[in-house]
Amino acid sequence: MFHEYRDIVTELKTSNAHFAKVFEKHNDLDDKIADVEAGREHMEHFDLEVMKKEKLRLKDEAHQMILDYKKENDK
Repeated sequence: MFHEYRDIVTELKTSNAHFAKVFEKHNDLDDKIADVEAGREHMEHFDLEVMKKEKLRLKDEAHQMILDYKKENDK
Protein backbone atom coordinates (compact mmCIF):
# COMPACT_ATOMS: atom_id res chain seq x y z
CA MET A 1 0.00 0.00 0.00
CA PHE A 2 1.26 3.45 -0.98
CA HIS A 3 4.46 2.24 -2.63
CA GLU A 4 5.00 5.70 -4.13
CA TYR A 5 5.17 7.11 -0.58
CA ARG A 6 7.41 4.39 0.86
CA ASP A 7 9.76 6.84 2.64
CA ILE A 8 6.90 8.85 4.12
CA VAL A 9 5.11 5.69 5.28
CA THR A 10 8.30 4.51 7.00
CA GLU A 11 8.69 7.88 8.71
CA LEU A 12 5.06 8.05 9.82
CA LYS A 13 5.05 4.48 11.12
CA THR A 14 7.89 5.36 13.48
CA SER A 15 6.86 8.90 14.42
CA ASN A 16 3.05 8.76 14.49
CA ALA A 17 1.42 6.09 16.67
CA HIS A 18 -2.03 6.71 15.19
CA PHE A 19 -0.74 6.27 11.64
CA ALA A 20 1.05 3.06 12.66
CA LYS A 21 -2.17 1.71 14.19
CA VAL A 22 -4.26 2.60 11.12
CA PHE A 23 -1.65 1.09 8.79
CA GLU A 24 -1.42 -2.13 10.82
CA LYS A 25 -5.20 -2.52 11.09
CA HIS A 26 -5.52 -1.98 7.32
CA ASN A 27 -2.93 -4.68 6.66
CA ASP A 28 -4.62 -7.09 9.11
CA LEU A 29 -7.95 -6.59 7.37
CA ASP A 30 -6.28 -7.07 3.99
CA ASP A 31 -4.89 -10.42 5.14
CA LYS A 32 -8.25 -11.56 6.56
CA ILE A 33 -10.11 -10.55 3.41
CA ALA A 34 -7.57 -12.39 1.24
CA ASP A 35 -8.01 -15.53 3.38
CA VAL A 36 -11.79 -15.41 2.98
CA GLU A 37 -11.62 -14.75 -0.76
CA ALA A 38 -9.12 -17.60 -1.22
CA GLY A 39 -11.40 -19.98 0.67
CA ARG A 40 -9.01 -20.48 3.59
CA GLU A 41 -11.59 -18.99 5.97
CA HIS A 42 -15.37 -18.74 5.89
CA MET A 43 -17.31 -15.57 6.54
CA GLU A 44 -20.81 -14.37 5.80
CA HIS A 45 -20.98 -12.12 2.74
CA PHE A 46 -22.32 -9.18 4.78
CA ASP A 47 -19.45 -9.41 7.27
CA LEU A 48 -16.93 -9.54 4.43
CA GLU A 49 -18.42 -6.41 2.90
CA VAL A 50 -18.23 -4.62 6.26
CA MET A 51 -14.55 -5.56 6.51
CA LYS A 52 -13.88 -4.30 2.98
CA LYS A 53 -15.53 -0.96 3.75
CA GLU A 54 -13.52 -0.60 6.97
CA LYS A 55 -10.32 -1.43 5.06
CA LEU A 56 -11.12 1.26 2.49
CA ARG A 57 -11.91 3.79 5.23
CA LEU A 58 -8.56 3.07 6.88
CA LYS A 59 -6.76 3.40 3.55
CA ASP A 60 -8.40 6.78 2.96
CA GLU A 61 -7.43 7.91 6.47
CA ALA A 62 -3.82 6.79 6.02
CA HIS A 63 -3.66 8.45 2.61
CA GLN A 64 -4.88 11.73 4.06
CA MET A 65 -2.24 11.57 6.79
CA ILE A 66 0.41 10.97 4.13
CA LEU A 67 -0.78 13.94 2.09
CA ASP A 68 -0.84 16.14 5.20
CA TYR A 69 2.70 15.07 6.09
CA LYS A 70 3.88 15.70 2.52
CA LYS A 71 2.27 19.15 2.50
CA GLU A 72 3.83 20.10 5.84
CA ASN A 73 7.29 18.88 4.86
CA ASP A 74 7.49 20.05 1.23
CA LYS A 75 7.54 23.73 2.14
